[in-house]
Amino acid sequence: METGKRLRVILALAAIMAVVQVLNTLTANSLVHHGILPRTLSGLQGLIFAPFLHGSFAHLLSNLPPFIILSWLVSTEGLGRYVRVALLVSILGGGMVWLFARNSLHIGASGLIFGLWTYLLARAWYQRSIASLLVALVALAGYSGLVFGFIPTPGISVESHIAGAVAGCIVAWLMHSKSLLETAH
Repeated sequence: METGKRLRVILALAAIMAVVQVLNTLTANSLVHHGILPRTLSGLQGLIFAPFLHGSFAHLLSNLPPFIILSWLVSTEGLGRYVRVALLVSILGGGMVWLFARNSLHIGASGLIFGLWTYLLARAWYQRSIASLLVALVALAGYSGLVFGFIPTPGISVESHIAGAVAGCIVAWLMHSKSLLETAH
């Protein structure tokens, strides 16, 4: 039952992204202004909305497969853990983009994707279990190409990629470092 519920939540989030893109396209990209605009009061709304907003269907379609797969891998710890990880990565990563990124509109799920990816990698370090190591290896093998997302490319928010990755590591530390500390004693 839990497996089905996790899948339904992840697919529902992906469906929301698709519906938002359809609405955005039908309204001549009128929704993108709800993204993160650094150091502006209105740009703070992007901490919640930016992962659901994409500039085009190609942008959305490039984000959906890694979003779904990495979300599924994170959700193997349970739906509650997945929701906490996704929210914290979105808020921390988005907050870093809002504070430090260039003055441009930042939208898309890639910051969340990078955060989920690094969360899985860092979780293996903190948990030091065979299961978390195997999941990290799957994430690393499947998405090692994400490292190229740290290279600045025109029209792509490398800041979201970096901030998301840092947020994923921080969230893994927050959620798993206690177990590491207990084993040290």
